[in-house]
Amino acid sequence: MPTQDQPVDFATQRQTMVDCQIRTFDVTDQNVVTSFLDVPRENFVPGALKNLAYSDAALDLRTAQGEIRHMLAPMVLARMVQGAAVQSGDRILDVAGGAGYSAAILAGLAREVVALESIPSLASMAARNFAELGLKAISVCAPLDASEGVSGLFAVILINGTVEAGLEPLLAKRAPGGRLIAIEKVSADRSGKAGRVTRFEKFGKDASRRVLFEASAPILAPFSRHDSFVF
Repeated sequence: MPTQDQPVDFATQRQTMVDCQIRTFDVTDQNVVTSFLDVPRENFVPGALKNLAYSDAALDLRTAQGEIRHMLAPMVLARMVQGAAVQSGDRILDVAGGAGYSAAILAGLAREVVALESIPSLASMAARNFAELGLKAISVCAPLDASEGVSGLFAVILINGTVEAGLEPLLAKRAPGGRLIAIEKVSADRSGKAGRVTRFEKFGKDASRRVLFEASAPILAPFSRHDSFVF
């Protein structure tokens, strides 16, 4: 463990995260790998969690008001981003990304990213992080069910959490050929923890649904069966 006189070597930890977590989880897209190497994950977590910034576990970002946003494990996020097949000219909607790490990763791959975050303190933290890193291609909107500032269609929509209902409004925001990536709850699982990362792709008037891999995360309230998501 680093001492007060021995600062944490985050750059080395970032390289280790990529080599030992992301690459070993079948992430082979070099552009995705490069984006994870470029973005300092420690900037996107509170001070108390900085020493865990490059662990292989998901992190819970807790606000002073008791609100929690689940930060996906790096290898899960990396595989989701790879599954989105992001192109350099894409416009992306990043949903429930907390302090902005996932949006920053996507910004290294695409033309424009809109970060949709409903927790005000985290949305503010995300905006500060983007400014400090000089990421001008990202804008922040809140809350998750707001329509103001979220106009037009998106080539990619990435949801940072599990969904079980209420996807229709977001599916309608896909451009032709657009992909929505989310963790779907496995309804037959009695534990309530099982999920599958799924890509919903739009082809003209048709659509496809493809399971990419298994993963788990808390259900996002707007996408639970007890709530509704309205743009």
